[in-house]
Amino acid sequence: MDLSTTYMGLNLRNPLVASSSPLSYKVEGVCRMAEAGIGAVVMHSLFEEQITTESLALDYFLTHGTDSYAEALSYFPDLGDYNVGPDEYLNLIRKAKESVDIPVIGSLNGVSSGGWVKYARMIEEAGADALELNVYYLPTNPEMTGAAVEQLTTDVVKAIRQEVKIPLAVKIGPFFSSIPNMAKQLAEAGANALVLFNRFYQPDIDIENLEAVPHLVLSDSDELRLPLRWVAILYGRVPADLAITTGVHTYEDVLKGLMAGAKVTMMASELLENGVERVGQILQEMQMWMEEHEYSSVQQMIGSVSHQKVAEPAAFERANYVKVLGSYKRMI
Repeated sequence: MDLSTTYMGLNLRNPLVASSSPLSYKVEGVCRMAEAGIGAVVMHSLFEEQITTESLALDYFLTHGTDSYAEALSYFPDLGDYNVGPDEYLNLIRKAKESVDIPVIGSLNGVSSGGWVKYARMIEEAGADALELNVYYLPTNPEMTGAAVEQLTTDVVKAIRQEVKIPLAVKIGPFFSSIPNMAKQLAEAGANALVLFNRFYQPDIDIENLEAVPHLVLSDSDELRLPLRWVAILYGRVPADLAITTGVHTYEDVLKGLMAGAKVTMMASELLENGVERVGQILQEMQMWMEEHEYSSVQQMIGSVSHQKVAEPAAFERANYVKVLGSYKRMI
């Protein structure tokens, strides 16, 4: 049974990739995931705010609106205490590459093309096999247009692409008005892969203390449907590999992702909640399903249920919409 796949030109022993999470804070965590059978590891993110607060572009995003009320100045935590600093991060990449024989993918999280760009090159020099850009930005200014948000994102990708030669993946959110066009723009800007989708963590409200508070909720398999749809639509239509993240918890989730058109499926919540041993269990269950359904390789699956098989995906989606609404008749 051949479970191997390729992702951005990298050879992976299977399509399970550990997405960026606290599991990669230490080399020991990376080793545990490799021993469990994971195909590749995306390291936890190095945040732009950890690298610099001097650039004008970043300064705008951090200080714009801070005169609205006093608590605004406490939005960001003490970044010196968050995870590790830039130098420690580079050292972690080096040690991880020395310790495992699977691809190690660095991760940068930011919104500007300021001082953090040079760290892309330094992550490459530290030995990372590829780099994932997590462009985590939620526009809140009513004056900022959708085109400006798109430009912000593509500018970051272009700037990084000029700095590194290793493969480049871009992790984006689902809120662009035209995801296919945005995907095309990112590929043209230099992205070798698109990771769908980033989870924008929603704050909660403490009604006793009257303040917004961070609230982490791990994903579940129901969240797979959104990236599944868009990977199926984009497969074969953009010159970039596709990866699904968010909602990957079971072997069924992995198989669905591959059939939609993903080269790899990424998971973090499942490993955080149930341990890295889940990797081996999922791979075993995949093999059993493939044997039962007479598949000899992962490659046979990729894109087999994508929208490329229909002439017009939009028409397909309209038909599906009507069918879903019609299904309620059976419930009345």
